[in-house]
Amino acid sequence: MHSKTSDWFETKIRYAKVQEDGTEKNVTEQYVVDALSFTEAEKRILDEMQVYISGDYKITAITPASYHEIFFSEGSSDDKWYKAKVEFITIDEKTDKVKRTKTTYLVQAHSLDSAVEHINDVMRGTMIDYTSVSAQETKIMDVFKAE
Repeated sequence: MHSKTSDWFETKIRYAKVQEDGTEKNVTEQYVVDALSFTEAEKRILDEMQVYISGDYKITAITPASYHEIFFSEGSSDDKWYKAKVEFITIDEKTDKVKRTKTTYLVQAHSLDSAVEHINDVMRGTMIDYTSVSAQETKIMDVFKAE
């Protein structure tokens, strides 16, 4: 498992996709791209998808992602993407009050349980106290990171 921290954009693109039987079907798919601006996100998704698009297409949405760090898995069966919320627990030294900070991550895994397991594996290596708040499967098809 490795991670990448960046500015991510969730994009949706509608195009005619060739099905397994050879017919074309209009689909809207969601992808995540590593970009610094909306303009760069649009260019990146078009560059990545041009191999798959033979006709008309339309970018239907570009949204800044609610996460900045993505955990990539090397497992061949990890083919889904999950948004996982983690709550970090710290103590304010001045007031001695407990402070809870929620952070969202995108995690590549094959199931909800394995997504939580991946998060716990990564967080075990840190010194900060945390609790897993939630995890849910997304409709994200793939993530394109800048190399």
